[in-house]
Parts: sequence; C-alpha cells; structure tokens
Amino acid sequence: MEVKIKKKGKTRKYRVIESWKEVTLEKWIKLTELEGLTQAQETKALINTLSDIPEKLISKLSLPDITVILSRIAQIQQEKNNELVKVIEVDGKEYGFHPSLSDITLGEFADLEHFIKQGVQDNLPEIMAILYRPIVEKEGDAYIIEAYDGKIDVRAEKFKKMSAEQVESSLVFFWIFVNEWSKITKLYLLDQKEEMTSKMLEKVSLKSGGILG
Repeated sequence: MEVKIKKKGKTRKYRVIESWKEVTLEKWIKLTELEGLTQAQETKALINTLSDIPEKLISKLSLPDITVILSRIAQIQQEKNNELVKVIEVDGKEYGFHPSLSDITLGEFADLEHFIKQGVQDNLPEIMAILYRPIVEKEGDAYIIEAYDGKIDVRAEKFKKMSAEQVESSLVFFWIFVNEWSKITKLYLLDQKEEMTSKMLEKVSLKSGGILG
C-alpha cells in the first residue's frame, strides 16, 4: 500500500506492508509490546513498525489517512495464513519444523519449558530455534532435521527474520501438542502415584501383620 505525504510543498511516497508475510518475528515482538500505551501511542507505534513512514511524520497524518492505513492493516491480519509452515528458508538455508513432536526428547522439552517459563514473548526466537532446525536430508515432503544439541544462540538470532505468520502457525500447533502432552503426563503421573501408594500400603500391611503375628 502506498501512502503520499505532502510536506513543505513536496509530496513523498511511503509504503505500508502488503502482506502479513512481510512482518518479521522481530517486528511481531515489537507489536506484542504495545499493550499499556495510549490509543494514540499504540497507533503511532503500529504504523511505525509496519511501514517505512518516518516516525516524525506519522503524527502529521490526518485522521482519515490514519483510518485508511489501520483498516488496511486489519484486513491484512485477517488474510494471513494460519496453516503450519513446515519448511522455512532463512538466509538461503532450509529449516524444518520438528517432524514428530510426539518423539520430542526430554532435553528439547526441558529447554522449551525453560523459555516458556521465562516468558514466551521474550523468548520467541529461542523457542523457534528449538522447533525449527536445519534440514539434513529431504525427499519430497519428507525431511530429517539436525539432532538437537542445545546450541541455538546463532539460529535464534537468524530467526528474528522469520515471518510472524510462520511463528503464529507453529505456536498454535505447538500449544495443541503441549496441552495434549500435559494431559497424558498428568494421567501417567497419577497412575504412577496410585501404584506407588498401593505398594506402600501393601508393605505397611505386611509389616503390621508380621508384628501382630
């Protein structure tokens, strides 16, 4: 979307995003930090993040122009694709989403849990760097990703270039898995607790029987 701003007799053209794919993870994080601002501050920050209009000029836009820009951004958000993007490309290199979350290792889950507890919003690049890893072998739609070694710092920095669309879809998929995994884990732990309690009661019963006998 092109926006024309006239200043000191000169008209300059600026650009507002055309697709949600243009919104990088880094920009998306900035958008999530707008909570708590006044309506005017939030609007200014939103346009500043999603366009190349200089911040000092945004305040000089007319309210009708602001309305048109915000309406277009809202439309772009509604048009975004929420389907999981399994393979992404960053700096010319392909990365694959974890092919089977049900086979996730304890090390992977422990690191994910750590970053989630530290704050999802503040650790999105790190979370993405665990879920997406370099593809080492690929055949059609099938692929194998690099084994997890916990070394994600460099990849996390690169993943700030991921699109918000890719991040949102992968997070939705991941949260569904986490919820299901939590239910299974709770049921398993409950079964284990009941089994341990039963064994303890059995031992106590045998000891009591021996003493009374």
